[in-house]
Amino acid sequence: MKKLLLFTALLLLVAGCDKPSEKQLTVTTTNSILYDMTRQVAGDQATIKTIVPVGQDPHDYDVKPQDVAAIEQADLIIYNGLNLENGNGWFNQALDQAGRSPKDETVVAASKNVDTIKLEHGSEVDPHAWLSIKNGILYVDAIKDALIRQDPQHKQIYNKNAEIYKEKLVALNQKYEDKFSDIPAAQRQLITSEGAFKYFSRDYDIRHHYIWEINTEKQGTPGQMKQVIDYIRQHPVKHLFVETSVDRRSMNALSGETGKKIFGEVYTDSLGQDEKSNTYYKMMEHNITTIHDGMQ
Repeated sequence: MKKLLLFTALLLLVAGCDKPSEKQLTVTTTNSILYDMTRQVAGDQATIKTIVPVGQDPHDYDVKPQDVAAIEQADLIIYNGLNLENGNGWFNQALDQAGRSPKDETVVAASKNVDTIKLEHGSEVDPHAWLSIKNGILYVDAIKDALIRQDPQHKQIYNKNAEIYKEKLVALNQKYEDKFSDIPAAQRQLITSEGAFKYFSRDYDIRHHYIWEINTEKQGTPGQMKQVIDYIRQHPVKHLFVETSVDRRSMNALSGETGKKIFGEVYTDSLGQDEKSNTYYKMMEHNITTIHDGMQ
């Protein structure tokens, strides 16, 4: 009898080993910010990759063979949209090489529900919508819905993770919504290299000026430098700010021309690699406090 029971147990074990394991959802995102948002919502239910590495600019990017492979093999592709990834057309080219299309339901723009702001020069919209926490919450909902469409059996997990994450972002927004009220309105002047903070400035009633408007333009031209120097001389600007993902030389030159010091670094198109900036939540908290303190 004992031998029979042991033999039966072994048969059951072997049969269990023969069962195919559940395939995990694979997600490819275009940049580190979207990677982190997706990771927060997906939890352990998905394998997530990012194309543009931390610290690099997603406007213009040189696609590598492994990027095309990651797009081809992904169950779901999350991109920002609003022309962020197509400064040199890299994303659409990568999709085409991978046999995918922006019209596929598996290719999702996280920004699709955003109330957009147009660029001051040209007819396109500003792609940097995530620099508003309110928009970041909309991104989370879009990502959650995309995950559920591709993996409905884990709907409850995605919904729960998204709600927990959104609660944190809502609390962060509420914590800082009046952050700039102690600074006179005329003194709320934000000067950066790229004009990426339009959505941020709309949230906090800030005047935003810059050297160039978007990273796909020529950067630091004589005409661009002249207009921002004139602006600084005519307004109560306290400090300058430089983004971690751009070349600092233009901002260093602007500092030398105007006598305004660079107060600190801010994060725009990428997360950072240190503890103060390696998640979207931390990145936004750092930006808010740094910009506020530099205006005082």
